[in-house]
Amino acid sequence: MSSAPVYGGAFESIPIIDLEDAFSEDEALRRALAKQIRIACTDVGFFYVKNHGIAQHCLDEVLRVNKEYYSLPTEEKMKLHHKSVAGFKGYSPLLEANIQPGNKGDLHEGFRIGWEEKSGEPVVQNTSRDGVMAGANVWPDKPEDFRKACMDYYHAVHGVGKKLFCLFAMALDLPETYFDDKTVHSAAMMRTLHYPPQPDAPDNNILGIGAHTDFVCFTILWQQTGLEALQVLNSREEWINVPPLPGTLVINLGDQFARWTNDIFKSTMHRATNKNIIDRYSIALFFGTDYEVNIEPIYTCVTAERPAIYQAITAGEYVKQRLKAMYNK
Repeated sequence: MSSAPVYGGAFESIPIIDLEDAFSEDEALRRALAKQIRIACTDVGFFYVKNHGIAQHCLDEVLRVNKEYYSLPTEEKMKLHHKSVAGFKGYSPLLEANIQPGNKGDLHEGFRIGWEEKSGEPVVQNTSRDGVMAGANVWPDKPEDFRKACMDYYHAVHGVGKKLFCLFAMALDLPETYFDDKTVHSAAMMRTLHYPPQPDAPDNNILGIGAHTDFVCFTILWQQTGLEALQVLNSREEWINVPPLPGTLVINLGDQFARWTNDIFKSTMHRATNKNIIDRYSIALFFGTDYEVNIEPIYTCVTAERPAIYQAITAGEYVKQRLKAMYNK
């Protein structure tokens, strides 16, 4: 792990963690890696990972199809508007969401998908287990290979997320398999995102996405190389840039993990604005537990000196509440 030291959340940069040892059969190496991750999770709530195993061709293809998709006319994209689709899947237009109270909307458009088997043709998934978040994916007609490229990336990054859950378990002094039975059906929602240029950004009440914390356990973010936009708030109320680094993904912890760990893991405020002169694209996989799982403080995170501060709630109900607030549904 590298970068400037961090002290009690007053970080000045984001740590970089090498995942190579995550795939080692040597438990001692995996535990040493988990210790690095714990430090990043308790002090920052954000970290980069390198050697994550996702092929560059996969990244190139998903970027290509999303550039094509977001260049389509608005009326074409609105055919799959998420308000007409179950489970918040589908397309969301510019300025429709407003995640930061008091702002005028978030200047990005996105397309949301959930778990789906990686088959040659779309298959209607059994989403009855998803409860309040049930709803199958929907797919645009154009570009023709949009689904394939998105599913290839989804499953590749999903594998990274499953490996991270093992490391998070060890970082919390839990058995390495602790989260396995809680992530069988992988409540992992992916959003591809397009941020139009805001080189002057004259209105501080219109950002690419306003200051917020994420809803889920953790997010895995791919950022387009060469285009800065993401910033993270440290404990001194300073916004720290999180530039895209070639060959890395950004991991940030979300509110579900903060609840689950009794605030030992940090869910850190962040925002993004594309102040570049060209369009910016990113892809976020929001990784949670199965929707029926109760989120309540884990036993290794509760002591007499640190009593439980959160009530139990199912993961699906929590995510639904947060999404309804975001879109005023």
